Amino acid sequence: MNEHQRERYMRQTLFAPFGVTGQERLLAARVVVIGCGANGNVMANTLARAGVGTLVLVDRDFVELKNLQRQILFDEDDAARGVPKAIAAAEKLRRANSSIRIESQVTDVNAENIEDLIAGATLVMDGTDNFETRFVINDACVKHSIPWIYAGAVASYGMTMTIVPRETACLRCVFTQPPTPGTLPTCDTAGILPPIVNVVASIASAEAIKFIAGAGTRNAGIIHVDVWDNSFQAFTVARRADCPTCVQNRFEYLEGARAETMTAFLCGRNAVQVNPGRGHTLDLRALAERWRGVGKVSLNEYLLKLSIDNYQLTIFPDARAIIQGTDDVTVARGLYAKYVGT
Repeated sequence: MNEHQRERYMRQTLFAPFGVTGQERLLAARVVVIGCGANGNVMANTLARAGVGTLVLVDRDFVELKNLQRQILFDEDDAARGVPKAIAAAEKLRRANSSIRIESQVTDVNAENIEDLIAGATLVMDGTDNFETRFVINDACVKHSIPWIYAGAVASYGMTMTIVPRETACLRCVFTQPPTPGTLPTCDTAGILPPIVNVVASIASAEAIKFIAGAGTRNAGIIHVDVWDNSFQAFTVARRADCPTCVQNRFEYLEGARAETMTAFLCGRNAVQVNPGRGHTLDLRALAERWRGVGKVSLNEYLLKLSIDNYQLTIFPDARAIIQGTDDVTVARGLYAKYVGT
């Protein structure tokens, strides 16, 4: 470490179990945070300030006013401008620590791109809000032997699990299949208290720091916390002898057939994402001109919005769209075809 780094991280290196060696390992690490919402905000903020050398922020969504209650890196200006979360988070963190490398990717994480996104990662952090994406992350990380940390929170409770491929249980050892849509509470159906986000994401961040530093006692299973009833539980989880992913090396969520146009429900948002896949680009400025007179149009350097009737279409340069005002895939695809046409 140079003198600047010694001064910046002195309070960490004074902690003997971590020390200078732990800090040097952090500075050499590359961590990918997938999902920059509530948990992703806290994890990215903690790891950037702690001195992770390269931090990659990945998110498909943009900042809205309702995010500000718990997503600590964003402010009202981000929401007013509709800035993509990965961009807004990177801007804030560069002001907090200009000496590390921060990359941002505004994209949907799926089986097509996950392997490229996590290539060369020391560790992957889960800031997502759905199990479909988590199963894709699990497949890719196990396939490439990249450790990752699951984290989730809703209402007043949350949990986290540290997954080291072929050493610990993986996500499919615990959840054999993704939960059926509509069976689990979401932030929009059960609400969420900001403190549980900070608690769960901070535990996950501590796990990341310990893992990268090669020190401390690592979570051997699942940690479950509820800040409303003041409960803290740690469960040991064993690898399943018949796990299709980490034992049988079958990566069904990574290698499964995909539709020509992928769609995904955005949990609790009354919205559907339409993604035409790789190889598509849009000239947002030209599309905005086509939309003039059709509805209310707003454009910034990151995205284009069209408000028409009871719908809002948010279009990104990779031709991906978030269509708000419906949870019907057929309706969403029809609106996409009608107004985008790709």
